[in-house]
Amino acid sequence: MGIVGVFVPGLPTTVFILVAAYAASRGSERLHRYLVTHPRFGPMIHDWHLHRAVSRRAKWAATWTMLASAVILVALMLWTASHRWWMVALPIACMAVVAAWLWQRPEPPRAG
Repeated sequence: MGIVGVFVPGLPTTVFILVAAYAASRGSERLHRYLVTHPRFGPMIHDWHLHRAVSRRAKWAATWTMLASAVILVALMLWTASHRWWMVALPIACMAVVAAWLWQRPEPPRAG
């Protein structure tokens, strides 16, 4: 579902990828070790496990991605004009709730 979400606007890609990574890492020690030692994802996973924290850079990346998705969703709705208003409002409202939750997460402590 996560891979499909890359190509389908409004489908929550990140959630499916995170759930799949969580489930797979719980079932495979090798995958878990790979994820936590990965140069890009490892520090984010480490920050989340220790502090339930998300870096400011990740927050901005997620926010801009959700904003771009909302714009694409509105543009597609206006272009096809065959959708009901709630079909756009619901995913945008969900993205707004996720963004608000995300920005309430603390930032990881700085090393040093």
